[in-house]
Amino acid sequence: MRVLVTAGPTYEPLDPVRFIGNHSTGKMGYALAEAFAAEGAGVTLVSGPTSLPDPANPRITTQRVQTADEMYAAAAAVAPEADIWVFAAAVADYKPSQAAENKIKKDGDTLTLELVKNVDIAGTLGHTKRPEQYSVGFALETNNEQAYALDKLRRKNFDLVVLNSLRDAGAGFRHDTNKVSLLEAGGQTTIFELKPKTAVARDIVETVLARYSRHA
Repeated sequence: MRVLVTAGPTYEPLDPVRFIGNHSTGKMGYALAEAFAAEGAGVTLVSGPTSLPDPANPRITTQRVQTADEMYAAAAAVAPEADIWVFAAAVADYKPSQAAENKIKKDGDTLTLELVKNVDIAGTLGHTKRPEQYSVGFALETNNEQAYALDKLRRKNFDLVVLNSLRDAGAGFRHDTNKVSLLEAGGQTTIFELKPKTAVARDIVETVLARYSRHA
């Protein structure tokens, strides 16, 4: 079995020293890569900038990228041959329309930036997904969580969405723990209470492998 996992943030450069990013640490995506590899899968881990070391498991091949465009290119190269896709990365929605060649100097009390949409990696690849492939997305929400997650599931052709709520203490970015709900295209919902991200990863992988065996 071959699995594609994206993880971590993307950094979209403003100039040579500044960027637009987010607080993703990559811990959830890396834990998922490890959990799939522990089940015998060959994993390609496409990682944005994180402080985490490359996984030592020989079943995991790590590709390091910085921007959304780089992450898309790396994922698109692997996706056609992967059986399962897991989009755990927190990809920046926007990027500067043009990165400055030199450091932007402080000039005046305000600075206006023009931003343009980044490529929707999961959505774009979702349009190419074959019936035998299985796609998993993540939704990190602060309100109307389930409605937004189900909308994302439909729009991006996911088979399952892992929903995180920032309103849950100990969940989301910058934590070693997580609390998730798994929402499926067939309407089933599975809730896992707060636990270490490594344990959450095992829960997700066990669910995905069970669904994939029936799906395929």
